[in-house]
Amino acid sequence: MGWRPLQRRRHGRLLRLNLSHNSLEGGLSTELVFSRSIIVLDVSFNRLDGRLQELRSSDTGLPLQVLNISSNLFTGQFPSVTWEAMKNLVALNASNNTFTGQIPSSICTNAPLFDMLDLCFNQLSGNIPPGLGSCSMLKVLKVGHNSLSGALPPELFNATSLEQLSLPNNFLQGVIDGSHIAKLSNLSVLNLGSTGISGKIPDSVGQLTRLEQLYLDNNKMSGELPPALGNCSNLRYITVRNNSFTGELSKVNFTMLDLRTADFSLNNFTGTIPESIYSCTNLVALRLAFNQFQGQFSPSIGNLRSLSFFSITGNSFTNITSALQMLKRCKNLTSLLIGTNFKGETIPQDERIDGFEKLQVLTIDDCPLVGQIPLWISKLEKLEMLDLSLNQLTGPIPSWIDGLGFLFFLDISSNKLTGNIPAALTKMPMLLSAKNAAKLDPKFLELPVFWTPLRQYRMVSAFPNKLCLDNNNFTGVIPPEIGQLKMLDILNLSSNSLTGEIPQEICNLTNLQTLDLSNNQLTGAIPSALNGLHFLSKFDVSNNKLEGEVPSGGQFDSFSNSSYSGNPKLCGPMINNGCNSRPSSASPRRWNKKNITAVGLGVFFGGLAILFLLGRLLMALRRTNSVHQNKGSSNGDIEVSSFTSASDNLCNVMKGSILVMVPQGKGESGKITFHDILKATNNFDQQNIIGCGGNGLVYKAELPNGPKLAIKKLNGEMCLMEREFTAEVDALTVAKHDNLVPLWGYYIQGNSRLLIYSYMENGSLDDWLHNRDNGNTLLDWPTRLEIAQGASRGLSYIHNICKPHIVHRDIKSSNILLDRDFKAYVADFGLARLIRPYDTHVTTELVGTLGYIPPEYGHAWVATLRGDIYSFGVVLLELLTGKRPVEVLSKSKELVQWVREMTSQGKHTEVLDPALREQGHEEQMLKVLEIACKCINHNPCQRPSIQEVVSCLENADVNLQVEM
Repeated sequence: MGWRPLQRRRHGRLLRLNLSHNSLEGGLSTELVFSRSIIVLDVSFNRLDGRLQELRSSDTGLPLQVLNISSNLFTGQFPSVTWEAMKNLVALNASNNTFTGQIPSSICTNAPLFDMLDLCFNQLSGNIPPGLGSCSMLKVLKVGHNSLSGALPPELFNATSLEQLSLPNNFLQGVIDGSHIAKLSNLSVLNLGSTGISGKIPDSVGQLTRLEQLYLDNNKMSGELPPALGNCSNLRYITVRNNSFTGELSKVNFTMLDLRTADFSLNNFTGTIPESIYSCTNLVALRLAFNQFQGQFSPSIGNLRSLSFFSITGNSFTNITSALQMLKRCKNLTSLLIGTNFKGETIPQDERIDGFEKLQVLTIDDCPLVGQIPLWISKLEKLEMLDLSLNQLTGPIPSWIDGLGFLFFLDISSNKLTGNIPAALTKMPMLLSAKNAAKLDPKFLELPVFWTPLRQYRMVSAFPNKLCLDNNNFTGVIPPEIGQLKMLDILNLSSNSLTGEIPQEICNLTNLQTLDLSNNQLTGAIPSALNGLHFLSKFDVSNNKLEGEVPSGGQFDSFSNSSYSGNPKLCGPMINNGCNSRPSSASPRRWNKKNITAVGLGVFFGGLAILFLLGRLLMALRRTNSVHQNKGSSNGDIEVSSFTSASDNLCNVMKGSILVMVPQGKGESGKITFHDILKATNNFDQQNIIGCGGNGLVYKAELPNGPKLAIKKLNGEMCLMEREFTAEVDALTVAKHDNLVPLWGYYIQGNSRLLIYSYMENGSLDDWLHNRDNGNTLLDWPTRLEIAQGASRGLSYIHNICKPHIVHRDIKSSNILLDRDFKAYVADFGLARLIRPYDTHVTTELVGTLGYIPPEYGHAWVATLRGDIYSFGVVLLELLTGKRPVEVLSKSKELVQWVREMTSQGKHTEVLDPALREQGHEEQMLKVLEIACKCINHNPCQRPSIQEVVSCLENADVNLQVEM
């Protein structure tokens, strides 16, 4: 708004009050709403909560004209009587809250000038009240993203002043009545997307000559598009995506339309692209994917000079050479998706196919085309994503591939390519360095890329850095230089004829999430250093000729036996196949007393040498400790009576001081030395690795006559390691709760950073849900519920009780640890942020783990408590379904999307883990499913608070006990 936060008349009365974006908490004062002077009140984008009180009997004739309470945390029944006293009310915005109940039918009964109502993103239910039709001045009605039901009331269309009618994402039924819609001649925006309406688009829509935006996507509509649609001369945006429309688009004359975006995808349209649409020279995005279009392109397509995004995937177009020749005239084209067309044609080799100066995304997959990878692709200097998979291309990977300086996504899988993996592939600039990745221009993704049906990506971070060469005929060795591609997330070289050993250099790919080398002819051992790939979630070397011991520790503790099958010479505890000691060339009989004596002496003197070195180390620790302890401890132990902030100690730490801190009051010994840690972990031997977390490995440590500990040894880039270390210590020194992993202390020296925790006997929840081959180790539902309850209580503590509050930012099943009794502990605060008063907690990077990241983190660099709720909702879905949030190489939907689709179809029971069905817990599981679905709401303001989640989970348990 253009007015100042406070504005008064000359005689001093307050007229307009703007308190938006001020982080205000608590309830909304009734004195403000029922003020006798305020005409405009804006308290939007705060943290106000509670219920809105209904009108008092004495409050009549209030002067308030504009009330904006949007984007807060208000709950409860939306007031129904209050508005009758506001005869001057013009605009009401209560969107982005958690109001329940129905839309009041009398909201404009006594307010003749009322012209704007926005109640979207709440939890309102019931029918759309017919009384809204009496709002003769109503121009804007937005009630989308609620749970409204029923048909559109005929009376609604009596509000003939309406300019914007927006009802998306509700549960409506019925059809668009032609005689009713024709009354809204002033309509500029009609949004009925994802409402469930059916029937045809009536011809009378053509009478809406002021219509600019028409959204009818994701419904049950059918029939042909009415030719009268061509009369909507101001129409700029139209989407009828994902319906059952039929017929030919050519029956609509698009000549008079000023289209900018047109989405006709996922229907049953036939015929060719209508010639008239080429007159829409301002068209930026045209989506025709997954229909039954056929034929060749018209040369007139070159008239679309503004076209940036063009998708025809999944049709039956022909003559790819001609199509590309014509499309190159579209000089602003950035995304071209033309796969699953041009069946069996030859990919054009014509070097004259150029002119795609701005092209960033090119997909020509699943056609299947024959021929070689053409040279003209090398001229696409700004290309970032290339998908030529599922064709029948032959020949080698061209040597010019490293000349595509912005390419970070390459999928040429499932072809008939041959030859070695060229050195050029290991020099792709975008995969070499994060500095190069910063050059990416994400603007082309402002237009959604519908990569496959029902799946879309809207930002660069949603796409992995990917190199897929699988299902081809490549030979030779895996070049060691592939270890230079440090930005790679996915590397798939499976199902080829590669030979030689797995190069050690792959261990340098520290961002790798997927490594698939299966179905080749690789030999030698699996490099043990691969367990340093801390983000590796899928690993497959099955069906090769590998031998030796399978590495353990790190992520290797989580991979199933199937990752190694088809390699009979592999052994080790990870695959339950012992490695028998191989006899040496010397006969066993030659191990006589002299040999044994020599070995014994060697071990004895070696042990003395180790003891001598450890003694020197202890002396060094004592000397350093004496410098920093004015209180004068007489022994070499470093003891501190209480925690201080890691950030407070950092300036001293970086000067080289040695400090081990152990909190008191644990009922355990308050003294520990670095020598104790070395001894307890066997000098950080790999056999002691029990997992990985964040930027480091976790070691099991057994103190003599003491408790078992988990030692997290941070590694990686120093600044990132320091940030994680500081965040973890700062968070866990202020947060102490029965469901938070206890931090015993930490150790700092030079570049070394250790975090010391209590040891959790049963590992992580992720292990139990996703990495157990033995059916006897299945978690039953009562145990899963107790884990959910415990984790929610820990999360509730850091969100609400501890001061300052803490946003965890990386809630996931692998960060929920289980003790011997399966009690849950929230762990790994390496990404956490403390929320002190007036903190904006803005971050400069997208944080979290794929599959758990809230959707709003992709476009607003703000970490929030509601973001943690989303991530916890995903964990609840894991507990309920037994599925992973994301299967990286699978074409199956992400867990959240799959659950939403299944529940929207009423298939709630089918979502539940098959292993838990028919055990008498279905009703309770469905209640928890309802909680989880609220947690993963797209709108952060509609997600429950953690207190509500805790209460619901506890009540679910109570309900079960009552039923039993």
